[in-house]
Amino acid sequence: MQQPLISIENVESLVEEILKDLPQWRKEMIHYIKDENPELNSAIIELSQKSGLDPKALATGAYMTYKLLENENDEQADISFDEE
Repeated sequence: MQQPLISIENVESLVEEILKDLPQWRKEMIHYIKDENPELNSAIIELSQKSGLDPKALATGAYMTYKLLENENDEQADISFDEE
């Protein structure tokens, strides 16, 4: 499956949102991912534990990527719906 291209507008918007309060954003995403995709959450934790990478940095990058892909997929769905 080909992933959608991530628009610079969505990147800039999300980075701005994240940087307003990084700890709070990450905390909200932890709960969101646990509900929406617990397997992904488990994979992030496992990678952090096995790699020795900073768990907060790893989680932030993973959650940011997840959110960007989710936003792009939502936008594509909206466009497809509007065309019908």
